[in-house]
Amino acid sequence: MTVPKGRLRQLRGLDETLAAQPGHLLVGVLRIPENLGSPIRVVARRFTIALLLLFAATLVVYLDRNGYRDVRGERLTFLDCLYFSAVSLSTTGYGDITPYTEAARLVNTVIFTPLRIAFLVVLVGTTLELLSERSRQGWKIQRWRNKVRNHTIVIGYGTKGKRAVEARVSDEAAVGEIVVVDTDRGALEHAATAGLVTVHGDATKSDVLRLAGAQHASSIIVATNRDDTAVLVTLTARELAPKARIVASIREAENSHLLQQSGADSVVVSSETAGRLLGLATTTPTVVEMIEDLLTPDEGLAIAEREVEQSEVGGSPRHLRDIVLGVVRDGRLLRIGAPEVDAIEATDRLLYIRNAGH
Repeated sequence: MTVPKGRLRQLRGLDETLAAQPGHLLVGVLRIPENLGSPIRVVARRFTIALLLLFAATLVVYLDRNGYRDVRGERLTFLDCLYFSAVSLSTTGYGDITPYTEAARLVNTVIFTPLRIAFLVVLVGTTLELLSERSRQGWKIQRWRNKVRNHTIVIGYGTKGKRAVEARVSDEAAVGEIVVVDTDRGALEHAATAGLVTVHGDATKSDVLRLAGAQHASSIIVATNRDDTAVLVTLTARELAPKARIVASIREAENSHLLQQSGADSVVVSSETAGRLLGLATTTPTVVEMIEDLLTPDEGLAIAEREVEQSEVGGSPRHLRDIVLGVVRDGRLLRIGAPEVDAIEATDRLLYIRNAGH
């Protein structure tokens, strides 16, 4: 497979039109998950704020009650001030029909004012919320872009992308530290429902990846459906994030070297892996069952990596209480049977099998 020259020229263009835009213009492209509360709690909070405003207005009128005149010619009581504040804040007006007795004003205040407030909450509150939604989202986007660091970007939210996210979350990564990039709005809707930050756009374009914060990411997972797309995405990502760890998935093993040349640190061949498991399942199904158990981090057994304890330095990994599969030394994996790992070093990391329930 070869990368079209036109696409390579497009990568070199490094178009910054999206990345340079302010937050309010990115609404609909970059989406920050909402922390939605109970509707009853939202309405109750709005009622409380409205009542506090009404009380504050009443207090202001009461402190300056000598500056107001009643049609009865009497000095204003606190109830009069409450009534005046209520009809004023609700924009109902007064003058043509004026409650005259204390009882009438009490009824007007106790019964009609809450109804007016409820009307304002439903009508004015909802209208203002709709009008301010774009500005609020723009502010959240700009704030997120200024703060996001050392996060994980998952490109493609199909079956592979979803499983990658699940693995990262089960590996104690916070949902807020994962950003999903895809061109399918339906897939992004599912990602947003799961509480993930989403970016709508083509990840082969540098400005889309820059919008997802690729230049500040610690790891990038390429889980696209096409191998040629994976190569282009990896090229773009590596140019933007020279220090990030890039892991890519491809269908055909013959394209693996292209991903490595493009800058991928690890390449997973999905079709060959699935093919091997299918072949094993026909003769030794229990082996496949055990492999699936090891790859499912939430239950049963799981493959994990940990630091070397001080008491383990100098010893053999074969004699530890954990089942050690390999030793990671200087970023290189050494199998348990290699002579170099007969003695554990303090800077090593151990690849071992742990009980997922602990």
